[in-house]
Amino acid sequence: MKKHAIVTGAASGIGEALGRHLAATGLHVTLTDVDGTKLERVAHNLKRAALSAEARVLDVTNRDQVADVIAASTDRAGRLDYLFNNAGIGMAGEFDHMRVSDWRRIFEVNLFGVIHCIDAAYPLMRAQRYGQIVNIASIAGLVPLPGQSVYVASKHALVGLTETLRLEAKAHGVNVRLACPGVVDTPIYQTSDVVGFQRDKVLSLWPRGISADQCARRIWRGIQRNEHPIVITSLARGLREIYRLSPKLFYRAAEHYIERLRKVAQAPQEAR
Repeated sequence: MKKHAIVTGAASGIGEALGRHLAATGLHVTLTDVDGTKLERVAHNLKRAALSAEARVLDVTNRDQVADVIAASTDRAGRLDYLFNNAGIGMAGEFDHMRVSDWRRIFEVNLFGVIHCIDAAYPLMRAQRYGQIVNIASIAGLVPLPGQSVYVASKHALVGLTETLRLEAKAHGVNVRLACPGVVDTPIYQTSDVVGFQRDKVLSLWPRGISADQCARRIWRGIQRNEHPIVITSLARGLREIYRLSPKLFYRAAEHYIERLRKVAQAPQEAR
């Protein structure tokens, strides 16, 4: 019986790369995403390469739908070895650029979407006495990044959830792990809302990211090495260490960044 992994947000970016890499290692992969058209294309390509995969349309903000998809795919596979909570959305802008509706939308996907998936998968893994839950957060969950208040807050919340559940789940044979990528070249940078800043000028201040395939391979290698957290890219690891060892230095650099961002990337004021 093949090991079975469920990947959310698998129609593009890190999720697509993870699904492809996991299937190539011999796992049966259930690919899920809210975008059914792109998801079917990803699954079709894997099947054409004689890899074991299935596609299931899933909106992680819909708790009942999450429960149905995870239960059905696990019944079909006969087991659930890995849950990769990868689905997420981004939003850039300072706090005073945000509306309450923006906060609710980001948290519905980035936090409650993960909660819904864990709520459905964790009891199955506990009954098996094995399984791994891998939550894909971000370096934004480990350090404060100005200009991304709502995104940073959602990822910090996800880090806190992961660390606490990791302690609780160990006695039940379930491993809960955190992956925190830095800048990865995925569609999220083009699809995320940017408020108060000009997208192209914001991105021009950032380093070039690694590919989604490189990120997926690094996550899988970190799992094999039992790493926690899995911090991906040298810049992300550097930021984490500076913030941990010298918070004052980190804050000086972050203050310089937001000043520069305001100077070069400020967008014309819009009614919000």
